[in-house]
Amino acid sequence: MADHTSGYALITGASAGIGEAIAREYARRGKPLILVARREDRLHALARGLAAVSCEVIAADLADPAAPQALFDACRDRGLHVDTLVNNAGYGVPGAYLSSSWETHAAFVQVMISAVSEMSWRFLPAMRAAGHGRILNVASLAGLVPGSAGHTLYGAAKSFLIKFSESLALEHREHGIHVTALCPGFTYSEFHDVTGTRAQVSRMPRWMWSNAEQVAREGIEALERGEVMIVTGRVNRLLRQIAKHLPDRTARRLVASRSQDFRDAG
Repeated sequence: MADHTSGYALITGASAGIGEAIAREYARRGKPLILVARREDRLHALARGLAAVSCEVIAADLADPAAPQALFDACRDRGLHVDTLVNNAGYGVPGAYLSSSWETHAAFVQVMISAVSEMSWRFLPAMRAAGHGRILNVASLAGLVPGSAGHTLYGAAKSFLIKFSESLALEHREHGIHVTALCPGFTYSEFHDVTGTRAQVSRMPRWMWSNAEQVAREGIEALERGEVMIVTGRVNRLLRQIAKHLPDRTARRLVASRSQDFRDAG
């Protein structure tokens, strides 16, 4: 079904993976798009393939603290009303906490927490004024299970996104705004190639994996229904329930015993 509101969906990290799938799903529904990522050439290629809807391309690196303001200003200067914000840009820092520089961790926090917070803060007022808005924060099943060794900040950042989404949803639901935390599990994308963990996660059984198109579709549908959080895929929902009901010590021990299967803890 097409979204007949007049606003654009702004999608960060739209050049690949879940972000690209979300862009394609919104385009299928007739929603005009603002595509944001570092790789401008890939954004233009995606926009050409989505010619059935209006696509604006804005190259930005959200590791730059000035990027959220610049993105907001670019939309304002182009006269683009954003009624749907998809905070999808993200990545992981492999290895143990002390194996990377603080500058590496600071950039991660900027992209995964600070940029999401600022983008939401900047675009929410216009949504409230219009009495309609949507924010989809791409979190992860990792934010709902005990932390693992390696990728130390990843689960913590995703937990933040879930709690942040819950609070925003409560604060703005009376203003016609839906906020949803999208929590996929293992998803076929470039993510594991970028983090250098492809060989590790390839040992995971196929039934634990989802495709990005499924994740995008379930996330958008949950957002439109006004669900505050959605764990995509039956297997992931089962894993979440198991983690939720196991004693904390048992759950932590189980994650610790399997961390090497999906995290670089070196």
